[in-house]
Amino acid sequence: MRKKIAIIGSGIAGLTLANLLKKNPNFDFLLFEKEDFLNLEEGYGIQLSINSISILNKIGFDQLNENEKYCPAKLDFYSINYEKICDLDLSIFNTPEKKYTTLRRSILISFLKKNLSTSSITFGKKVKNVDHKENKINIFFTDGTTESADYLVVSDGIFSETKSIIEKKTFKPIFLGALAIRTEIQNTNISHLNDNNISLMMGSNAHLVLYPINQKKELNLVCIIRRDIEYPDSIKEILENTILKTNKNLINFFKGNLKSWPIYVSSKPIKSIHKNVFYIGDSFYTFSPTLAQGASQAIESANEISELINKEYSDISGQYFKHRKYKTSLISKRSKFNYFAFHISNPILKILRNFFLKNLVKNKSFIQSYIGKIYR
Repeated sequence: MRKKIAIIGSGIAGLTLANLLKKNPNFDFLLFEKEDFLNLEEGYGIQLSINSISILNKIGFDQLNENEKYCPAKLDFYSINYEKICDLDLSIFNTPEKKYTTLRRSILISFLKKNLSTSSITFGKKVKNVDHKENKINIFFTDGTTESADYLVVSDGIFSETKSIIEKKTFKPIFLGALAIRTEIQNTNISHLNDNNISLMMGSNAHLVLYPINQKKELNLVCIIRRDIEYPDSIKEILENTILKTNKNLINFFKGNLKSWPIYVSSKPIKSIHKNVFYIGDSFYTFSPTLAQGASQAIESANEISELINKEYSDISGQYFKHRKYKTSLISKRSKFNYFAFHISNPILKILRNFFLKNLVKNKSFIQSYIGKIYR
């Protein structure tokens, strides 16, 4: 008998899982989204390392128009004053079929959505309650409708209300003590940097990341600034009192439309009390953005669930949580270390950091251990 899988949330994780399940005739799936539509106008960029590209290629990502994505070969490290420290060769992990890729998030969402039939996604569906009877899951929505499934996969983000409903416990993410500012700039504004690569500029209690998101070399810029206040009043005032104090020329980066938000992370990954309920993407764990693995881990977690359900392991929940917890711990520790290293303010510690960086990026064993384990 065909198994039925309900997916809550149509972000990268949920859509990826739906595309993977679509390939298997043994499963029926339905994807439920609380919003009334998918926002395909968000222009900001995302980075996808090869661990996620190999998965996306299973569903045709390698056929995506080459003009809509970019494959940077290097990560350049700079001080906030444009002084280049060193660079890391990202291409050492590439193969002809899978390469480190950057693109607009909306392009990826559009690609994932177009492979699904219109009946696969039901909009305006907010979960009110979930109950279990034997091996079946009954999902009750606020509009009065009900759906029954064999498996329930929750992918509705870090502020997942569904998780709290299912586990009968309130889950709240932790404020990282930092603010993200995002905008898009033209490559004509970065004459001091190489627009072929990812540029990481490190300052006191702040860092910036710039990278091309398509063949036009349109650039995504993200600035992470340490802040005690979750919701600041003025973005421009914050910029003036932090990174622009050190390098006034950076004002050219922030002339476009600026968006900002407080950064939250998860306290710990959660295993459901029910053996046929799973959390993927940010619903499972949200990382600090300093290793650029958010989207890639969302895709990885969707693939793991797809494979485990397909193989019909007796303890899918245990198998999934064991592996995901290990990978999460690995990435979380590196993300936290990067967060510290990118924001060093002490002059002597900066000199030491830069010295070690110059040597470590040339050490193949270190790079394979520090990054290679993540990309597997």
